[in-house]
Amino acid sequence: MRMTDYPPALILLVGVIILPMLKGRTRWAVAFALPVLALADAWAAIEVGANSFVPFMGMTLNPVHVHAATPAFATVFGIMVLGGLLYALNQKRESELPAACLYAGGAMGVLFSGDLISMFIFWEVMTLGSTVLIWLGRRKDSYGAGMRYFGMHAAGGVLLLIGIIIVIAQRIQAGDPAPLEFRHFDSMVQGWSTLSWSSAGMWLILLGMLVNAGAPPFSSWIPDSYPQGSSTGTVFLSAFTTKTAVFTLLTAFAGVEVVIYFGLYMAIYGVIYGILENDIRRLLSYSLVNQVGFMLVGIGIGTHLAIDGATGHAFAHIIYKALLFMGAGSVLFATGRTKMNQLGGLYKSMPVTMWCMIIGGLAISGFPLTSGFTSKSMVVQAIVDESARMAELGQSHTYLIVTWFLFEAATAGVFIDACVKLTWFVFFQKDSGLRPPEVPWNMRAAMIGFAAICIFLGIFPGPLYAILPFKAEAAEYAKVIYSVDHVMIMVGMLFFAGLSFFVLLPLMKRTETITLDLDWIWRRFIPKFWRDVVTPVLDQLNAAQKAVLEWFPGNGNESDLPTVVRRRLPGSWAVSVPVFMITAMLLIYLVVYFWLLPTQAA
Repeated sequence: MRMTDYPPALILLVGVIILPMLKGRTRWAVAFALPVLALADAWAAIEVGANSFVPFMGMTLNPVHVHAATPAFATVFGIMVLGGLLYALNQKRESELPAACLYAGGAMGVLFSGDLISMFIFWEVMTLGSTVLIWLGRRKDSYGAGMRYFGMHAAGGVLLLIGIIIVIAQRIQAGDPAPLEFRHFDSMVQGWSTLSWSSAGMWLILLGMLVNAGAPPFSSWIPDSYPQGSSTGTVFLSAFTTKTAVFTLLTAFAGVEVVIYFGLYMAIYGVIYGILENDIRRLLSYSLVNQVGFMLVGIGIGTHLAIDGATGHAFAHIIYKALLFMGAGSVLFATGRTKMNQLGGLYKSMPVTMWCMIIGGLAISGFPLTSGFTSKSMVVQAIVDESARMAELGQSHTYLIVTWFLFEAATAGVFIDACVKLTWFVFFQKDSGLRPPEVPWNMRAAMIGFAAICIFLGIFPGPLYAILPFKAEAAEYAKVIYSVDHVMIMVGMLFFAGLSFFVLLPLMKRTETITLDLDWIWRRFIPKFWRDVVTPVLDQLNAAQKAVLEWFPGNGNESDLPTVVRRRLPGSWAVSVPVFMITAMLLIYLVVYFWLLPTQAA
């Protein structure tokens, strides 16, 4: 077999096995070689349009397939691993590198999966690696955050798997020769927007992907878990999970209108909570949600330019968001602090970190001459173009006008919280008296390298546009990206947003407060509900069970029961309650299938 017949992810996954066996410079040399080889293999597969197939239970897996968006995502994933490794060069945790390889390998595997089963397997591998990275943060709540993260993604994975099973079954029933195929689900997406029985699989697949993207109502898993990683681990966490979800949504659900509304919610939600947040890494986590929301808007619009914009913005976002998390990690490394009200005046001793974070903040805001401007502007233009097209056809396009307005408002908002507010309170404001030295050379080199990419792609977007799904549209847009009206509108809007921050500065001062989010439900309410409500009910059921046993010979003594009865008797309600719930769910399924389905058919 040729090298391109193997998933590039396998090269990174080999690191999970061999890195723990190596020490010192050899370990780091191998660690840097793995993403280089994986990226080289990925591009070799892209150049030849590789397609490899593996027989599986009478069907065929397609673990190597090049999607339209694979070149851009595979390239930036490789760059991200290299930059993350350079940034982590001086960290001492031996488990972190294998966990990062497992995480990145799973993400790379999804990019080349041409079938639903391979996609799901790599999806779950990614979850395992990222959970370990959170635990390795060894902060106060790292273990709890990791468990909540794993539980959230396990639930999303279950939704995804059930949806995949339903879709495969429907395809087999319809006589589809390739029931496992993972491409754009054109024939199924057409009528998916109604909650019909036939579209249930698509809904579940969409929901499973949206959980990983950080969509509502589960957006808060990102600021809950990412800040609990180590200063280096969080850099990796910022890159792969949500962007892999963006890639799968691009592949499966481009042009599905409801995705726009999820994206708008995320864009506004991320800005509001980011403005309220005091912790640097939680603020950046909220702005991550905001930026993924922009990508989902582009996916929902679904035109060629919008898909190019979503893909390009994912590329740019991985770089500048990693840069910002590197800056936050550097502040944590140097001072041991992440609360903005405890920082200030760091420009005096950490100028490299300061300038790199300023560049990252400008890029995330879409400021001209940065990568964020050349990617985000495509999505904005796609909204305008689609609105004009619908107006010409006499179709209602009010929702696109609202989308444009909210998109621009969210852009101004992220400039306030992830650029102006962040750099002001960390590096300028009142002098905290802290004078930490600059971080080690490798951390500075990684930040400078990523900052340089942000500037380069802002001035010369051609290399990025050349690997987007629809190159022709992107190349055409490159001719007008720096037109006077484009630049002046963006500069004027961001200038006004920055001015409003300083006008409202007294209201922006950070304090030791907690901002309630929806994660309060599973962090506080559900445990309290279980302890105060469910447990007493189970105790009463246990008492009822004992009363029932009084009817058996031997006055409730289990040892006096016949052997066959004793074997079938539930040992505890911890087992019997889940069995009851499963039985109830099966009953509901049967009612829906035999009662509602004939009604729909009629």
